[in-house]
Amino acid sequence: MRVTRTGQTQYREEELGGVQFVPLIGAQGWEEPGAVREIVRPARGQGSIPDLLRETVEPIDGIESVKLDALLDRIGDAKVVLLGEATHGTSEFYQMRARVTRELIVHRGFRAVAVEADWPDAARIDRYVRHLAPTGTTQEPPFSRFPTWMWRNQEVHEFVEWLRYHNAEAADPARRVSFHGLDLYSLYASAAAVVGYLERVDPAAASLARKRYGCLTPWERDPATYGRAALTGQYRTCEGDVVAALRDLLTRRLDYSQRDGELFLDAAQNARLVANAEQYYRTLYYGSTASWNLRDQHMFETLDSLLAFHGPEARIVVWEHNSHIGDSAATEMAARGEHNVGRLCRAAYRENTYLVGFGTDHGTVAAASDWDAPVEIMDVRPAHRESYERLCHDAAVPAFLLPLRDPIREAVREELRAPRLERAIGVIYRPESELASHYFQASLSGQFDEYVWFDRTAAVMPLGQMQTARMPETYPFGL
Repeated sequence: MRVTRTGQTQYREEELGGVQFVPLIGAQGWEEPGAVREIVRPARGQGSIPDLLRETVEPIDGIESVKLDALLDRIGDAKVVLLGEATHGTSEFYQMRARVTRELIVHRGFRAVAVEADWPDAARIDRYVRHLAPTGTTQEPPFSRFPTWMWRNQEVHEFVEWLRYHNAEAADPARRVSFHGLDLYSLYASAAAVVGYLERVDPAAASLARKRYGCLTPWERDPATYGRAALTGQYRTCEGDVVAALRDLLTRRLDYSQRDGELFLDAAQNARLVANAEQYYRTLYYGSTASWNLRDQHMFETLDSLLAFHGPEARIVVWEHNSHIGDSAATEMAARGEHNVGRLCRAAYRENTYLVGFGTDHGTVAAASDWDAPVEIMDVRPAHRESYERLCHDAAVPAFLLPLRDPIREAVREELRAPRLERAIGVIYRPESELASHYFQASLSGQFDEYVWFDRTAAVMPLGQMQTARMPETYPFGL
């Protein structure tokens, strides 16, 4: 909602609607210039902080050539390494996450990758990279809903192909690296997957599950409309039906999982997702805090389930936006009562969690102007003068790693502890109102254990914009 003061005691209210996926910060992206927000200024002269950074960072000469031994040593025995991104459409962020992930897989024994994507879509990629036969009958390629470019891009394609090749070299199939989705937007695809699984193992249960999930069928094109109808009493809530379907599945856990533990894991996670997504779409109308917390709680619980499934030695790499993997307790999210995956991981796994944030100053990004709008290649504005990004830019090192948990000099952590502006660009980018729409207050050294910087960056390459003749016919994107 936008509230505009029109007089001494008069105000005008305008409903702007919800912003989903990674919400815009602050005022939800209004268009008028000159919006005012409080800025916390640095405690010491700003010029000295870039000098300190220049003296203590580890330069990145090239994504493929940089030595990462020191980073791996800092990660140490962490079970969960969360790799962020400051936008959902920057090539260097995807490339660097892929490089770090490859190093963790090859040299540190990580056996799973979990990303900010829908579980059913990622499950199809998982079966591809682990050389397993596909399940289900859907012909629609994965990651086909908005924002398609977030995962259907050249950078992800190259990592997926590397993962498939790496797994082919594993003598023991149980040692192959898996690929999973953490998000909860796949309400109907997940319901169909549960029914499909039950049809193979328990046809009678499948019939009952189909009837229960049928409650959601009228809203398949726009599940958010279901939430509004249920809350206003225009339509009965489906909560009891989807929870009962999950409960029945879990009740038969021992019987089902003995047949194929991985297929049962997939079905159980899809059933949990349906139950949480049904609640999520109802929660949207209570406010952004409740829906944000429910979504990140779901992603954390999915991650926790994967750790439990893969056993006590499991180690997982997570790819998500900075707003999900940075510790929310060190940002203005905490003042709004919001938590995120990074905060939940630190609380649960403590020193066994390593949080890595990413940032950039300027360049291009793949994003949309509005929800469900076409992807555009947009110019990213140079960072605000009072932001962490500006400090990094002024350090005049084109790309670098910045240790924050174990800095080269303690002064680095202390100087980057004071709240400053930080930029977050999701699938929507509105440069005309950037300060209001995309900046928030945060403590960099409180959020992350490590920070990765690329001063100038370029947009990811969506798969639809590249020649696909070089891609194998079996590629799960169906190109």
